[in-house]
Formats: sequence, C-alpha cells, structure tokens
Amino acid sequence: MLKDIVRYKLTYVLILLNLIAYVFSAVYSQSLMDMDIEVLLDMGASYAPFILIKEQWWRLGTAMFLHGGMTHILMNMFSLYLVGRAVEMYLSHKSYLSIYLFAGLIGGLFSLYVHPQSVGVGASGAIFGLFGALAGFFLANKYKIASHTKAFMKDFSIIIGINLVIGLSIESIDLSAHIAGLIIGFLGGFLLSKNPKFIVLYMALAGIVSVLMAYYLPLYYAQNFV
Repeated sequence: MLKDIVRYKLTYVLILLNLIAYVFSAVYSQSLMDMDIEVLLDMGASYAPFILIKEQWWRLGTAMFLHGGMTHILMNMFSLYLVGRAVEMYLSHKSYLSIYLFAGLIGGLFSLYVHPQSVGVGASGAIFGLFGALAGFFLANKYKIASHTKAFMKDFSIIIGINLVIGLSIESIDLSAHIAGLIIGFLGGFLLSKNPKFIVLYMALAGIVSVLMAYYLPLYYAQNFV
C-alpha cells in the first residue's frame, strides 16, 4: 500500500484534499451523508451571483474540492483513484496537474453558463479531464501501443456511456462540466503526449479560454438574469 501511495502520490494527495474538505463540510453540516447548502456556499461552492456579480472567482477553485453528499464524494474519489493512477503512469506530474485544474476550472465556467442559478460543487469536471487526457494520450500513441489503445478505448467508451446515462437520469449531476472537462482534458492529453514541453502552450491556450469565458459570462448573466 505504501509503495502504491509513493508511486501515485499526486492522485492520493488530491483524494486526501477532497476528503479533508468533506470532513469539514460534514462537521459544519452536522451530517455525514448530506451537506447543508449554506455550509457549502460558506466554504466556497460555485454560485453565479457570487462569482459573476460579486467577482468571487476563487470559488471556481474551492468548488472543485467540495461535494454534496456521501454518494457524490465516493463516486468521484473512486473514479479519481482509477483514472488518476493511470494518468500518473503516462504523463508527468506537471501535465497531470495542469490538465486536472484547467479541466475543473473551464468545466466550472461552462457550468455557470448552462446552470447560472444552481449551486455547483464537485471534482467531476477535473476527473473527466483526466479521462479525456488518457483518451488523448492513447489516440496520439495508437500506432505504438495498438493493443492497449484498443482495449482502453473500449473501456473508455463504456465508462463515458455509463456516466452519461447516470447524468441524464439524475438531475443534480452537471453533465455540462463533465463534457467541458472531457474536451479540455483530451486536448491536453493529446498535446502533451506528443511533447511534454508543449505544457506552456497548453496552459496558455487553456488560460485564454478561461479569460474569454470569464469576460463574457458576467455580461451574459447581467443581460439575462439581473
């Protein structure tokens, strides 16, 4: 177990941070199963009026480490455990972390556009970014590791299909953040598997997308919801 933690330390650190945040939210919510929405807002949940009107942009970061209940965090942490370790095998820690954070950030921004009246929490966008990164990696290296690529893409399609079905059947699950994170992660995985030095280019492109969305969203929200 210790060797596994050392080998995949970034994945375990991210899981630990999410669990610590959950424990604090559970204590303040006085419940282990379901988190109080006011507590989540106080701890930094994503909410369009606070982010776009009061300019509390930091919430896009904190919301990635908060979860609405036991089922929510268990599903996400199990997914992170599976996909995170796989990403650490193929990509550098810098690539992994940049994809995780930008997928979560842009997923959160896209969620504000699709669900401007909802309170958003969860690492789903970032985790889907890691799924996308693996897909991008295997596609970029499909001729070098053909057998592994075929097996992965089959498993990947099944996982994405299951998540889409779950997302369509459970109203509280935000598919918009999943899809945006998946796309950002795929682009990162494909680009960085070609050359890890492209990380500067990837971060610049993702940064530009984030800035453009951050500029547009307050205007959109003011025109339609204020």
